[in-house]
Amino acid sequence: MEREFPDVLKKLHAIEIDYADGDGIDFEPFDEFYSEEDASDWIKAWTGNSSLDGSEYLIFGQDGTGGYVAIWLVRNDSDLLQQPIVFFGSEGEVGVIARNFRDYVWLFANGIGPYEAVAYPGLDRPKNEEFLAFAKKFAPQHESTASEIIGRAKSEYPDFEKIIEQLCQ
Repeated sequence: MEREFPDVLKKLHAIEIDYADGDGIDFEPFDEFYSEEDASDWIKAWTGNSSLDGSEYLIFGQDGTGGYVAIWLVRNDSDLLQQPIVFFGSEGEVGVIARNFRDYVWLFANGIGPYEAVAYPGLDRPKNEEFLAFAKKFAPQHESTASEIIGRAKSEYPDFEKIIEQLCQ
């Protein structure tokens, strides 16, 4: 599977994210994926499991405390933007937050970032106009509330947290 940073993800990351002293989105986007070596070092440190290589995660951003957001390469026959988006928090929080990139952009349109999706899945915020315009342009058929997006992701991947827990040593 190709590991090139998608242009549409670059466009999403070009939109300014306002943390708003804790009332906004806690997300710091990257301009490229973590290297395979860095991803390997990270998953080993995060899980305490030195047998892992992290190749199934394409890390593309973090929250303010150092929790990572990644594309989880779990669908062998799908391109990168069809893969689920997952979050690994700095304090052990973990969760699948969107089934694919189109759902992911609607989280931002709803004023919710990756950290908020895991820590506060029922959080209801006003729409973010810049992200809303982006979502309407790049994923118009996927409009949903944040709780619907998170719920569908958890429903499709109900064992993600358990899978990660089993990897931890």
